[in-house]
Amino acid sequence: MQADLSELEGFVNDLRHASAKFKEDMVIFLDAVGVDMLRIIEDEIIRLDVVDTRLLLRSFHKGDADNIYRLDSGELVLEIGTNVEYAAYVNDGHWLNPQGVETRFVPGYWTSNGRFAYQRGAKTGMVLKQKYINGRHYIEHAVNIMESMFPQLVERKLGDWFLSNFSD
Repeated sequence: MQADLSELEGFVNDLRHASAKFKEDMVIFLDAVGVDMLRIIEDEIIRLDVVDTRLLLRSFHKGDADNIYRLDSGELVLEIGTNVEYAAYVNDGHWLNPQGVETRFVPGYWTSNGRFAYQRGAKTGMVLKQKYINGRHYIEHAVNIMESMFPQLVERKLGDWFLSNFSD
């Protein structure tokens, strides 16, 4: 008696084809997750009202000069960040005036909406006293949001991938 293995051979061929495409599909998926992460970081910056010049907010756009966005498909690594110098201070917290210095004059003026605008060489300004500014932790908030979403995103992507590769 000889068994008909044609369906099994077809499945094995489908599996070979799908496995060759799997990494490529996962790179595309990871890139989409990275774009979602940038959007979540931007949303957290806005929600926490941590920006006034919008430089920090703009730096979390893919392709921005101040953005760090690297996808290394060899290891499926996604790196997201910013080159904006003060980003870590806003996120983590910082001393407004260095320790050991009583006060510091910052030249500038107050705008009509109550914000201070730095202006080099201005005769007016404000005096900073030593004070610790708490961090807003927008990165940690965004990571927590993405971590809660990620299992469902992966499950949905794998389900779609399986259906597109193994359904008739």
